[in-house]
Amino acid sequence: MMLRKATVFLSHLHQMGFCMEHKVAQAARLFNEMVLTGHQPDLYIYTIMANRHCKIGDSNGALRMLREMEKRGFHPDIVAYSAVIDSLCKNKFITEALDLVSEMKGKGIQPDVVTYSSLIRAMCGSGHWNEVKRLFNEMESKNLIPDVVTFSILVDGLCKEGKISEALDVVEIMAHRGLHPNVITYSELINGYCLRNEMDEARKVFDSMVGHGCEPNVFSYTIMINGYCKTNRIDEALELFHEMSQKGPVPNTVTYTTLMGGMFRVGRLLDAQKLFEDMHSCGQVPNSTTYSVLLDGLCKHGRIDVALELFQAMQNSELEPYIIHYNILLDGMIEAGLFGAARKLFSQVLVTGLKPSLPTYNIMIKGICNEGLPEKAYDLFRKMEEDDYFPNNISYNSTIRGFLQSNDMARAMKILHEMVNKGFSADASTAIMLVDLLFINEEDQATYEISQAL
Repeated sequence: MMLRKATVFLSHLHQMGFCMEHKVAQAARLFNEMVLTGHQPDLYIYTIMANRHCKIGDSNGALRMLREMEKRGFHPDIVAYSAVIDSLCKNKFITEALDLVSEMKGKGIQPDVVTYSSLIRAMCGSGHWNEVKRLFNEMESKNLIPDVVTFSILVDGLCKEGKISEALDVVEIMAHRGLHPNVITYSELINGYCLRNEMDEARKVFDSMVGHGCEPNVFSYTIMINGYCKTNRIDEALELFHEMSQKGPVPNTVTYTTLMGGMFRVGRLLDAQKLFEDMHSCGQVPNSTTYSVLLDGLCKHGRIDVALELFQAMQNSELEPYIIHYNILLDGMIEAGLFGAARKLFSQVLVTGLKPSLPTYNIMIKGICNEGLPEKAYDLFRKMEEDDYFPNNISYNSTIRGFLQSNDMARAMKILHEMVNKGFSADASTAIMLVDLLFINEEDQATYEISQAL
C-alpha cells in the first residue's frame, strides 16, 4: 500500500511538471496528504520536493525539506545538498550556503564540481574574487577538475565586471586543458562586449562561434540584438533578427520584446507595433515585460490613446497588470498634460487592491504640483509615510518646486531644511529655481536661508 501511495504521488508530480511555480502548492498538498495518511515519503520523494522548491527559488522551502529528511532519519546525499546550496547561492544567501557546505563536510560528504560551481557563481556575482580564487584552488587540491560549466560561470562573472581580457585568458586556459567553449561561454563573451558597447568585437565573437563548430542559440542572437538596439544600430539588429528567423533558432518573447524596445528608442513606433502583431501571429505570447516596453514606448512618444488601448488588451488577456504598468501610464498622462485622466487612473489603482509604489507617489506629486496644487501634493507626500514609503530625493525636490512655483517660500524653506537634514540635496531643476529667487530677493531672509542650505 505504501509503495502504491508513493507511486501515485510520483505520477502526480510528473504530470504536474517539475518547474511550474503554480503547481508547487498542489505538490505540497499531495505530500502532506501522504504524510497525514501514515505513508512516509522516502529519500527520493523528499529530494524531489526539495528540488521543486529550488527550481522556483524557494530556498527556505528547500531547506525545510532537507531538515525534514533528517528528522525522519534519512541522510541527504550530495545531490540534495548541492541543489539547496545552489538555490541559496542564487538567492544571494551566501553565508547560509557556506554554512551548509561546512555542515555537509562535517557529515563526511565532500562537495563536488556542481557544488563548487554554485559557490563560484555566487562569489562572482558579489565581486568576491579572492573567494573565487580560493574555491578554484580548493577544487584543484581535491583533484576536482573544473568543467566547461564552471569556467563559463567565471567568464560570465568577469564579463559582467567589464574584465574582458581576463575572461579571454580563462577561455585560453580552457583550451590548454582540452575544454571547448560552448554556446553559453561564447554568449557570455558576446554579452561582455555588448555591455561595453563594443559591438564590432561582439560580432567577431558571434561570427567565430560557427567556425568553432558552435551554433548560436536564441540567447546568443538576443544578446546581439539587444547590443545593437542599445547602441541605436537598429538596422543591424533587424538584419540579425531576419537571419535568425530564416536559418537560426525561433525568436522568442524576449527577442521580440528587445527589438521592439530598440525600435521605440529610435522613434520607429509603427515598426514596433507591427512587430508586436507579428509576434502574436508567430505564436509568441507577450509577457509583463513586453507590455512594459510597449506602454513606455508609446507614452514617451505621446501616444497615450494607443497605450490605453494596449493596456485594455493586456487586461483582457488575463495578464494582470503590475504597479509598474500603471506607473508608466500615469507618468505618460502627466507628461502629456492629462492630469484628470491620471487622477482617475490613480483611483483605479487603489480600487484594484494594488499598493502604490514610491515611483507612483512621486509621479502623482509631480502631476499635482504641475496643476498648481502644492498643498494637495504635500498631503500625498505625507501619506507616503503612512504607507511605509519614505520620501526620497525625487519626492522632496518635486514638492519643493511645487511650493516655489506658487511663491510659497516659507513652505518651500521648511521642506528644504527637512530634505537637507535627511541627507538629500536639491537637484538641477530645483537649484536653478532657488538661484533665480536669490537674485530676485537678495535682501529677503528666506532667500538668505536658502543660500545657506544650498
